[in-house]
Amino acid sequence: MNPFIILIVFLVLAFLWSAIKVLREYERGVIFRLGRVIKTKGPGIIILIPVIDKMVKVSLRLVTMDVPSQDVITKDNVSVKVNAVIYFRVMDPAKAIVVVENFLFATSQLAQTTLRSVCGQVELDDLLSEREKINMELQTILDKHTDPWGIKVSTVEVKHIDLPQEMQRAMAKQAEAERERRAKIINAEGEFQAADRLAEAADIISKHPEALQLRYLQTLREIASENNSTTLFPIPIDLFKIFFKKE
Repeated sequence: MNPFIILIVFLVLAFLWSAIKVLREYERGVIFRLGRVIKTKGPGIIILIPVIDKMVKVSLRLVTMDVPSQDVITKDNVSVKVNAVIYFRVMDPAKAIVVVENFLFATSQLAQTTLRSVCGQVELDDLLSEREKINMELQTILDKHTDPWGIKVSTVEVKHIDLPQEMQRAMAKQAEAERERRAKIINAEGEFQAADRLAEAADIISKHPEALQLRYLQTLREIASENNSTTLFPIPIDLFKIFFKKE
């Protein structure tokens, strides 16, 4: 076989290999021609001019990025470790490649600094109880700063807050003291209500002395129902005064 033909075939194959690119459904290609961005192509078959055109692939899928644990000092001077997760996607591939050098690394660094800044502006109680508010604030700040990069931050979630052992013990004591306080308040309210009812009952009995005798008889019945062989039931003399008055 003629070596010249072999060379031609090799050059044609090399040309096709470098000129024809296939992009998946979730991929876009930013085309640079002589160093200048001409357009964004894809998905499907892309034909490039060898040597002149260069293509950079960008994925449009939702990216899940873990934010490493950050040492944070809260507004009330408590040292904690906080980590989070952010969800974002590239909306403008050209901006994501041209405006910022490495948009994944830049987004990660921005998320770390924003997490430290936002968590450092709130107290520990708010950091533990108002997660939704903090998540919304983080998402708003990150989306604002990444918008010029062609990136949309959809969700930010604070995953875990690691407290020091001393703070965990202090919070456990605080919770225990709070439960004891509630128990004492409930007990005091019960005693107050019972005393109020007893006062009303005493007032009724003072107006109707016969009610006291009926109460004694009811008590006698309750004692007799316990199958006691002997029942001692003292009867005060005051119970008979009402009968003496009637006679």
